[in-house]
Amino acid sequence: MAAAWRRCSALLRALRSPVRPGAGDSGPACSGCPLGAKRYLLTDSVVKLKEFQHKKVAIAYNLPGTKESYLRDLQEKLTQNKLILKEELRTLLHLCNSRDDVELAKNVIYRYHAENRNVTLGEYKFGPLFMRLCYELDLEESAVELVQDQHLRGFFSDCTSFNLLMDMLFIKGKYKSALEVLIEMKNQDVKFSRDTYVLAFAVCYKLNSPESFRICTTLREEALLKGDVLSRRASCFAVALALSQNQVAKAVSIFSQIMKPESIICTNLNVMIHIQSNAPTTLIEILRDATEGNLSRFVKRHEFSEEVRKWRHLNMDSLLAPRPVCSAFPAEATGLHTPLSGASSQLVPLSVSPLTCSRVPAQNLSPLS
Repeated sequence: MAAAWRRCSALLRALRSPVRPGAGDSGPACSGCPLGAKRYLLTDSVVKLKEFQHKKVAIAYNLPGTKESYLRDLQEKLTQNKLILKEELRTLLHLCNSRDDVELAKNVIYRYHAENRNVTLGEYKFGPLFMRLCYELDLEESAVELVQDQHLRGFFSDCTSFNLLMDMLFIKGKYKSALEVLIEMKNQDVKFSRDTYVLAFAVCYKLNSPESFRICTTLREEALLKGDVLSRRASCFAVALALSQNQVAKAVSIFSQIMKPESIICTNLNVMIHIQSNAPTTLIEILRDATEGNLSRFVKRHEFSEEVRKWRHLNMDSLLAPRPVCSAFPAEATGLHTPLSGASSQLVPLSVSPLTCSRVPAQNLSPLS
């Protein structure tokens, strides 16, 4: 067995070819991304923060009168118990620029929902609009408060609202709150989207506990029973969590169901599975395929992150001992860097640039006064 691992070490030493710029960077930059880009779990096409901010500028510019007078009129309507119109609420959410403004918006939302709770078919969805406002102003706690309030049951009836909130909490490192939002989403029978599963499994991976593993496994099994299609990114988070919980058989089972596992992150996870399974023979074959020098340039080779190549510096015999798996996801997206046990005791986070999307944070746009 030790001889086999020494052969693995020799093959790893052969993996010294240059890697793509940024592939091994554990910072916020993503390989192949514009300078200053960061990794997120949701794309710009879902968050739509820039579009929301531009809309705020346009509405403020075309507003008859001033923002202060508009807010004052709405406050008077609340006091006098007058009907709140859809356009009034939509305009208000685009005018908010402070916590005080959002407090008024919350009161208007309560009144609007109480008046229209039975009129939902074909109605405008205010949930994503409010979440983008909280996204812009860093008011995720206010968003959580409203989502969990039973008096507003049905106001956040779309998956986008919950996805945006979980993304906000994930970025802030508030993983327990994100899990609570996920459970609330399930309790309200809001249909999960592909993005929901990515966020859910990423949150469970970050929590990295037996309970989060149970939740991840249950959600995945329910999704498969319903015929929902899980993305490769979601499945990779599930595999990494299973490895972190030392559930190698489960990790193998999930990995075997990934469609087209030819990406770099899938190859990295496959290597980790074989290392944690103490299966050096198959691992040798994987690494040998990547180091063959006589293959045509048209033959697809296995690709690895830079950190896998760095394993050549490890004492491969130390990997025979049971130990927690290293982090399989990047610092900006997950923040986990688990050290490998053994003589080297160095951090070996695997890069998953292909898993995460690039999104340059939108500039702050202030409505015209």
